[in-house]
Amino acid sequence: MKLYSTNNTSASVSFKEAVFNSMPQDKGLYMPVSIPRLSEEFISNLDKYTLPEIAFEVAKSLLGDSIPEADLKVLINDAINFEAPIVKLEEDVYVLELFHGPSLAFKDFGARFMSRVMSYFLEVGEKQLDVLVATSGDTGGAVALGFLGVPNTRVTILYPKGKVSGVQEQQLTTNGQNIRALEIDGTFDDCQALVKQAFTDAELNEKYRLTSANSINIARLVPQTFYYFNTYAQLLKQNKNKVVFSVPSGNFGNIGAGLLAWKMGLPVEQFIAATNANDTVPAFLKTGVYEPKPSIATISNAMDVGNPSNWVRIADLFKGDKDELKKLIVGYSYNDQETAEALEQVFNTNGYVVCPHTAIAWKALKEWQAANEDVASGVFLSTAHPCKFPDVIPAEIAAKIVIPESVKELEGKEKQAVEMSNRFEDFKAYLLNNI
Repeated sequence: MKLYSTNNTSASVSFKEAVFNSMPQDKGLYMPVSIPRLSEEFISNLDKYTLPEIAFEVAKSLLGDSIPEADLKVLINDAINFEAPIVKLEEDVYVLELFHGPSLAFKDFGARFMSRVMSYFLEVGEKQLDVLVATSGDTGGAVALGFLGVPNTRVTILYPKGKVSGVQEQQLTTNGQNIRALEIDGTFDDCQALVKQAFTDAELNEKYRLTSANSINIARLVPQTFYYFNTYAQLLKQNKNKVVFSVPSGNFGNIGAGLLAWKMGLPVEQFIAATNANDTVPAFLKTGVYEPKPSIATISNAMDVGNPSNWVRIADLFKGDKDELKKLIVGYSYNDQETAEALEQVFNTNGYVVCPHTAIAWKALKEWQAANEDVASGVFLSTAHPCKFPDVIPAEIAAKIVIPESVKELEGKEKQAVEMSNRFEDFKAYLLNNI
C-alpha cells in the first residue's frame, strides 16, 4: 500500500511510514495512491461472512503486501473481537450499535486495530513510540484501552477541561502505566492544534518518535470501513440491498471511512452528515463555501469540532467535484434543544435509549426519509453507549440504561491528569521535561 499527502500527490510513502508519521510534514493527510474496488461477487455475498472475515478481506485489499496475510488475519481476529449489530426499530429504520467494544464507543475499531498495527511494526531496540492524541470525549478512552500495556509505547491524551462527560474522563484519566492525560484549558480544537503543531516541531521530532492516534492517522480510518460492509451484510440477511447511512459527525473520520467503503464498491444510496451546532460541513453543503470556525460546547460533546480534520480527505476522494460530493452527502445540524427532544422521541417511540450523538443521527435520518420516497433501509450509527452521558439524558430515561460492568469498575478510581494551558510553549515544555 502506497500513500500520498493531500498536499503533495507526487510523492508516496509506505503504509508503515504513514502509520508512524501520522501526518506529513507538509501538513496534509495521507491517502491511498489507489483505492481497490472489491468484486461484485464478494459484495453481493457479504451475508455469508462474519465481521472478522469481512474485516480481513477489506484490509487485505487495501493494505496489499504491507502485512503478510497470515499475520494480518491474527491481528484482525485479536483487534475486532466484539460485535457491531444492527437493531431494527421500525420499518426501514435500523440502529448500528458500535458501542460493544472495551471503551463503549465506535473508536474501539480504530484504536484497537491501530495499536496492534503499530506494535506489529515496532522492531526490537527501536526508539519508544510516543502517541499523541486529542480527544473530544470518546477517542481518548478507546486509545487508552487500546494501547494500555503495549510494550515500548507511551500515550499522551489531551482533552478539553470541563467538556467531557464524567465517564469519559474516568476512562481517560484512571489508567496509569503507559497512559497519561493532560487536561487542557480550552476546546477540542485547541487540543487538536497542539497535537498537530507538535508533529511539525523540529526539536520534538528530533528527540521523540511521535505519532498520532487521532483519525488523522490512516490506521484509524481503515478499520472503520469494516462496520459499513458488515452492516450491509446484515441487511442482505434481511433481503435488503439498498442502504442510507446517517452518521453523527465531528472530526468527520467516521463518515470518511464510510465514503472510503463506498469507493471500494459498497453500494450506498446516500450519506447523511449529522452534526450539532458545529455545522461547518452542513453549511458548506448548502452554500458551497467552506468556512471553519471556533467550536462551541454542546451536549453532544464528542462532535464539538469547528474545523474537522478529515474533511480534506473527503474532498480528496471527490477530486474537487463538488457536484458529485453534494449529491452523495447531505448535511443536517441541530441545536441542543432539538437534540434533547430527539433523544426523548427515540425512547418514547421505540423504547430505545440513545446517547445525544446518536439522537442527532436518528433525527437527521428521519428528516431525510420524510423528504425522500427512497425505499432504501435507513441506518443511523450509534457511536457511544448512553451510559457515558448520564447528565444529558432525562432521569426517567437514564434509569432504563443497563450499566456495563466496565463502567462500574471505574467508580472510585483516582483521577490522574495534569492541568495545562492551551499554549504550545507549555505543551512542548511538558513533553521535553517528562521523558
